[in-house]
Amino acid sequence: MSSQGKGKWVGKGLKRKEDLRLLAGRGNFMDDIRLPNMKHAAILRSPYPHAWIRGMETSEALIPGVRGILTGEDVAKMSKPFSVGVQVPPKYYSAAVDKVRFVGEPVAVVIADNRYIAEDALDLIEVDYEPLPVVMDIEEAIKPEAPILHDNIGSNIYSQRSFKYGDMEKAYKEADLVIKGKFDFPKYGSTPIETYAVIASYDPLTEDFVVYSNYQGPLVNHLLVAIALGIPENKMRWIVTKDIGGGFGTKTGMYPYIALITLAAKKTGMCVKWIEDRREHLLASATGTDRVTYLEASVKRDGTILGLKDKVLDNTGGYIRAPEPGCAYRSTGNHTGAYQIRHLDREVLIVGTNKCLTAPNRGYGCQELYFSLERMVDMIAAELGMDPAQVRFKNFIQPDQFPYTTATGGVYDAGDYPKAFQMALDKIEYKKMREEQHKAREEGRLIGIGFASIVDPSVTNMGYVTLAKTVEERQKEHPKSGSGESFIVEMGPLGKVHVIASTNPQGQGHDTVISQIVADELEIHPDDVTVSNVVDTHDRVVTISTGSYSSRFASVGTTALVIATRKVKEKILKIAAHLLEARAEDLEMKEGKIHVKGFPDKSIQVKHVAGTAHWNQSALPEGMDVGLYASTLYSMPTSKPPDELDRVDSSNTYGFITEAIVVEVDPETGEVKILKWASVHDAGTILNPTIVEGQIMGSCAHALGGSLYEEFAYDEYGQCLTASFQDYLVPTAMEVPKIDIEHLETPSPFTALGSKGAGEGSCMSGPAALGNAIADALAPLGVTINELPLGPNKIWKLIQESKRKESNGTIAQ
Repeated sequence: MSSQGKGKWVGKGLKRKEDLRLLAGRGNFMDDIRLPNMKHAAILRSPYPHAWIRGMETSEALIPGVRGILTGEDVAKMSKPFSVGVQVPPKYYSAAVDKVRFVGEPVAVVIADNRYIAEDALDLIEVDYEPLPVVMDIEEAIKPEAPILHDNIGSNIYSQRSFKYGDMEKAYKEADLVIKGKFDFPKYGSTPIETYAVIASYDPLTEDFVVYSNYQGPLVNHLLVAIALGIPENKMRWIVTKDIGGGFGTKTGMYPYIALITLAAKKTGMCVKWIEDRREHLLASATGTDRVTYLEASVKRDGTILGLKDKVLDNTGGYIRAPEPGCAYRSTGNHTGAYQIRHLDREVLIVGTNKCLTAPNRGYGCQELYFSLERMVDMIAAELGMDPAQVRFKNFIQPDQFPYTTATGGVYDAGDYPKAFQMALDKIEYKKMREEQHKAREEGRLIGIGFASIVDPSVTNMGYVTLAKTVEERQKEHPKSGSGESFIVEMGPLGKVHVIASTNPQGQGHDTVISQIVADELEIHPDDVTVSNVVDTHDRVVTISTGSYSSRFASVGTTALVIATRKVKEKILKIAAHLLEARAEDLEMKEGKIHVKGFPDKSIQVKHVAGTAHWNQSALPEGMDVGLYASTLYSMPTSKPPDELDRVDSSNTYGFITEAIVVEVDPETGEVKILKWASVHDAGTILNPTIVEGQIMGSCAHALGGSLYEEFAYDEYGQCLTASFQDYLVPTAMEVPKIDIEHLETPSPFTALGSKGAGEGSCMSGPAALGNAIADALAPLGVTINELPLGPNKIWKLIQESKRKESNGTIAQ
């Protein structure tokens, strides 16, 4: 589809239009909203990870200033369990109904004149808990003797499916060796600056609800809440604030709280506001999915990877809720990564434990995938005595193979993986670094070099989630697919343009990029373009997939924008042709004027055409609508439901990222020092390089957190040990190293400007590359790396264990 790349404005690093307002303190975040007669909510949360609720006494909590109390009993009467796409779903409500299944699960809500009174009242509610045995380990949870979380399921396996792509038996027969590994990926989160926030009100006369929230992709969740509350979706108006203090996926898990506060508003008949505090967020909002992966690779001695067999166990905590089990399936189309692997067997188990619930974390599903896959590539190299770079070059999909259809159904649009990888090698001076590593090892220093080369999927096709059900089960239901986005473009009577978007950015600079694109398309200045970018379900043309997630904006968002803008341009040219008595195809637009090709003096200003469309409507061509306005609801045509072989193009564009990282590990302390980090990205046409580099730096910081610092830790009794920033460590500016960023642009043929997504970026590849670098550094000590995060304590313990094994082996000899 790509018909235009960079122009006069697209491709330039324009400063963000949004920054001045935010730097001046004029943002409009959730806590800035003040509505008439607004009350405040506080949530009573379970101190137990698993317990029956035998009773609750709330009368003592009805102190002055308390306007009402919502209990789990109320929730059960006023709503039904949330829908989720698995065969036998658990009964998950917005508050615990019969028993609690993780520490921090809501059990009641107090609504009061202010938050202080509401918090005081929480202490006066008496709950009779009957504690039950807990299970915290994902592999322990699937054993027959494990405590059962949900009696209606009968086990702790929420969903289980097996898949076969290609012919793994053939891969095993042709292989010279099979290499196996087990990998543990941690439970960690996104920690946005702004936590969950909801304001809800109910009008008993019209039975209408109005909800404000700060989740940037609300439309699917809007439907989930409406169904659970038994409300027609057109009776529930959702408004998302103009400014959102970060999301990174975790705010997908907000919808149960939206339902909870909406029920509180209905019960009290008041406008109710709830702002989550940091402890609540860390304790009970949502984390990424922790995963155990068993992976086998069938390999030839020349390094060719013939096939993969993996078994993954995803832990979604005390319940499973939408969009899970998406973490296990989001990467289906790109599950074989950047490599020509045609055979794959998968087994997927979605498992419950007494930990808090999950939601997407930046790089949803791909962080877990690439840590195991890219570690396996390095393990193959070590087993074969090959350079890990050589193994990657051996298996890369080649430039002349694009568009490339993977064994699992993904359609990679464009790329040059070997070239991008070589760029990263050059940036760290790979040959020289290997020589320095050899010298360092002779001196007893632990230097390691690690790579990760991954395919970056963007614009998820919602149909992938249905892979949790069999082909036969899917055939009985309405198919799901699509990735739609909407835009409205209108030119006023003076030739200035206003764009109505619904992409809900959280700092990505959408308003700036929209202005650049429209300016190029209509030959105007970006300052002549204004943007409204707030989702309001009663005041926007939207699709169910509208929003800002899965790096959608740069691909489907900009394509929808270009289509709408070109409709306006086409109308402008038709009006101009009518006024100039020429053919539209003979006209050119440039710098605010339209002239007949070859006759520059025969021209008309664009603002004159705009004035005609608005002020002199009788002068328009016969049958033409007045004004200059166009809207688009666009879904990428590659978004289709899974086929009868479980193949699906789970995303719609596929970029490429390669990381090359050099580290030094202190053998005495386990501390990791990053010496070099080169990050090369192919996001197709770069729309604004300054904004893209900011996205990449942010994703590298996320990668660093999940690799070296962040993990939600629990004790054996199910208590969360990391419910504050004193215990849950996130990297600061002091820990983020200098990162050498480079771009390779291979435009996508599937998008209007050739652009692909870039927002999730290095958080998918960084953990794998850091893991490989640390593994390489510790290889002389015989240390195996198969888990994250790799903090100093863990690395030190691994070194000591290796020393003990070596000592025991020496003694035995």
